[in-house]
Amino acid sequence: MIRLRNVHKQFGGKRVLTGVDFSVHDGETVALIGPSGSGKTTLLRCVNFLERADEGDMELDGRQVSFRRATRREALAVRRKTAMVFQQYNLFKNLTAAENIELGLRVAQKKRRSEAAELARNALALVGLADRAGAYPSELSGGQQQRIGIARAVALSPRIILFDEPTSALDPELVGEVLCCIKELADKGQTMLIVSHEMSFVRHVANRVVFMDGGAVVEEGAPEDIFTRPQKERTAQFLKRVTDDWADKAPPVPCADEGRS
Repeated sequence: MIRLRNVHKQFGGKRVLTGVDFSVHDGETVALIGPSGSGKTTLLRCVNFLERADEGDMELDGRQVSFRRATRREALAVRRKTAMVFQQYNLFKNLTAAENIELGLRVAQKKRRSEAAELARNALALVGLADRAGAYPSELSGGQQQRIGIARAVALSPRIILFDEPTSALDPELVGEVLCCIKELADKGQTMLIVSHEMSFVRHVANRVVFMDGGAVVEEGAPEDIFTRPQKERTAQFLKRVTDDWADKAPPVPCADEGRS
């Protein structure tokens, strides 16, 4: 389980996070939603120590870490238990799909080359790209590159995977294949914290939804509660603005194997 308490962050005097508190339980998929600039991505980066929060602490697997006072060793220990999937794939263009996955295993986790290769093969199979192990990023579609990014995260066997708007850089027709991969991970019980603007996907996949605005948690609850009977007017305003028919939308994709290559 991961628990965040009283997380604050400023950039140049601008308050971006203002006392964020919530938890993600083992096997749970929690979605962060809210308007642009509400602090969602910054929060993910603080969890992974890509940014250093000014205040607050995090409990991960029963161990408490202060964001402000954490040592380099403590920050690295957190990173070893987390993995992040970025908006822009962040693949090394001079490495094949398999090599991109193997690199973190060998460098960060000190795996033997043969073990890293096996883990990479398994991760590629999980995201439906076993046949693209030798392909370079330039030979892959955006959806395939993002699925490689997901495979890279999964191969690390993290306690939690952090997704930062994983479909925002994709053409609309490629969104579905990436969302399918995430849904399959949710079905397998992978603990995940996801920033997403795909409201239909959030409603049908997340166990819990956290709505943020102005750097703070406004409301959280089960998807059905948030999407059909929000308790806060600000939540209702946001959902009404992002789409007029969110309450009746079906899942964005059937998540069958066809079409994934």
